[in-house]
Amino acid sequence: MDNSPAPESRQAALSTVVVRLPGVLVDLFPGAPRRVEVPAATVRDMVDELDKRWLGMRDRICDSRPAIRKHMNVFVEGERATLKTKLSPGVEVFVLTAISGG
Repeated sequence: MDNSPAPESRQAALSTVVVRLPGVLVDLFPGAPRRVEVPAATVRDMVDELDKRWLGMRDRICDSRPAIRKHMNVFVEGERATLKTKLSPGVEVFVLTAISGG
């Protein structure tokens, strides 16, 4: 028997977080803002919600393992995050593209 909450109650249990997206990413998704509020308890939930709103955004942030892509960085409270990182209500999450060069 599955004891997990119904999707509606799970969604209600998620707290809203603030996501800051890089311009290079939002430019690929017409209508996507640089700042968006989404319900999420983990970074994975946040990515899922972004992908619901802008189909394909998950593929830009995550690879097929799934994990955050090497050229992307997600920071929560100044710390680099993984998909498993838990999110506190109202926290700001920064999604940044890596900069390379030499």
